[in-house]
Amino acid sequence: MPAARVEYLAPWWVVWLHRVPHLSLRLRWVNSTFSPRDEDYRESLLFLGLVAAVCLGLNLLFLAAYLLCACCCRQAKRRKSCCATWSAVVAGLVCCAAVGVGFYGNSETNDGVYQLIYSLDNANHTFSGIDALVSGTTQKMEVDLEQHLARLSEIFAARSDYLQTLKFMQQRADSVIDQLSGVPVWTEVTAQLTQLADQTSYVEYYRWLSYLLLFILDLAICLIACVGLAKRSRCLLALLLCCGLLAVILSWTSLAADAAAAVGTSDFCAAPDTFILNVTETQLSTEVTRYYLYCNQSVSSPFQQALTVFQRSLTAMQTQVAELLRAAVPFFPTAKEDLLSIQLLLNNSESSLHQLTALLDCRGLHKDYLDALAGVCYDGIEGLLYLGLFSLLAALAFSTMIRAGPPAWKRFTTRDRDYNDIDDDDPFNPQARRIAAYIPSRGRLPSFCSYSGSLDSQPGLQPPAQTVSNAPVSEYMNQAVLFGGNPRYENTPLIGRASPPPTYSPSMRATYLSVGDCVRCRQGQSQEFADTLKETKSSFPSVLNTWIIQRMEPRAAFTVDAARSLPLVWIPFLSGSC
Repeated sequence: MPAARVEYLAPWWVVWLHRVPHLSLRLRWVNSTFSPRDEDYRESLLFLGLVAAVCLGLNLLFLAAYLLCACCCRQAKRRKSCCATWSAVVAGLVCCAAVGVGFYGNSETNDGVYQLIYSLDNANHTFSGIDALVSGTTQKMEVDLEQHLARLSEIFAARSDYLQTLKFMQQRADSVIDQLSGVPVWTEVTAQLTQLADQTSYVEYYRWLSYLLLFILDLAICLIACVGLAKRSRCLLALLLCCGLLAVILSWTSLAADAAAAVGTSDFCAAPDTFILNVTETQLSTEVTRYYLYCNQSVSSPFQQALTVFQRSLTAMQTQVAELLRAAVPFFPTAKEDLLSIQLLLNNSESSLHQLTALLDCRGLHKDYLDALAGVCYDGIEGLLYLGLFSLLAALAFSTMIRAGPPAWKRFTTRDRDYNDIDDDDPFNPQARRIAAYIPSRGRLPSFCSYSGSLDSQPGLQPPAQTVSNAPVSEYMNQAVLFGGNPRYENTPLIGRASPPPTYSPSMRATYLSVGDCVRCRQGQSQEFADTLKETKSSFPSVLNTWIIQRMEPRAAFTVDAARSLPLVWIPFLSGSC
């Protein structure tokens, strides 16, 4: 980069992009020389955009074919669904990385463009200063100096030698005016550069803003993808598919614009001097243009002669004015004021001459020229390449996300179907627990299901003295020890709580087993008692089956609170005694 400040050298990416084949819409080879006014050259840049449009069409066709096959084919395996989900996650990470690359490229392009605008403003300031100095000096010589010389001619009318001196000064002033007329007028060039700077600034602002909004959209889509996969939401997944399709279209569109802009700018940067010489040939002489483009110190300035004559004329006039002040003022006191005014005018003209010499020097404008080239050809094109890389990566990433949509959709649908197949009466179903809050609680079971009620009312039914050993009892006691610190034995059924069966002591369980035996033996004693027991038994098989199946699955571990929801009347059915 520092070497470009002394002498412009096209970077390697400019050379590489300049070698890209240029084809018109009629598939004819076009010269790669930058000529925006040539219709064939404009078609060659448009052809690059059409190549990206064809890639977009192929991408959309591939996605449509894949989505159609995914919808028509049978459900994919779970392993493939997991792979699709992980591919979507990886695509999201790639998209985030692409957005980072895009931010850098957008910033680089913006810096390069504003460096160009800054250089154009500096050049305009220089050209405006040259025009102001030339017009101001010419005005002084043509109007102000002529007025003072006319009054002095009236004062020195009797002295022919003084009139000859005034005539000599008028000739020197005319010579200065003639030399200044040879300096180019930069008004038209300044107007064109100002218009170019304004248009460039306008376009760059909306280009930068458009890419910023595109980055935000891409990040929002990645966020939707993450949330949708995490929450297993089909609504977010559908939104992801729609927004992803939009992002694919925008990515390929931005890639087309970046490719055309990068190639066109590279064609200019490959030979910028040639283009500027061709554009300015009707406004400036080739000698002046080459002087500022190359700024060769071995070549003299085209304004050197004019500035030298200007300097000599001013020196001669200052000498004549000083002589008149010394010799004529003692005899013509009224001439002193005009002579002093002429002397002040010549001093100001000499100061303007020094400023004009500095502005006409090639080093200032050549530096602005190199800064503009560095901004466009280095930072600008480099940023466009990064933006093109962002567009390509974003298009591929969103295509992968869209491809992962159907497997994830089927997986979410299958899980919801399996979830809906669970019995609503199952107390261990989470959905049933949510609905249970809105269902009135059932009445208490008859007293024969309670330990205190059934045994106290039947004095003949005393539990035998036996010790019952069963694995589930010890397991419940172990769970109680883990969660409560000590084994707890309950003698009251907990109705309406969505938790597994409670823990009981061996004697309590033996009591309820004996109650079941007695009920079978005395079926004829109480028909109401038998009907109630039959109704109770018929209402629990589905619950018990579901509970046993869930206990055999490792993922359906029970907690102590879940174990307290089974009524005590379930014990005979669990033991198989009834």
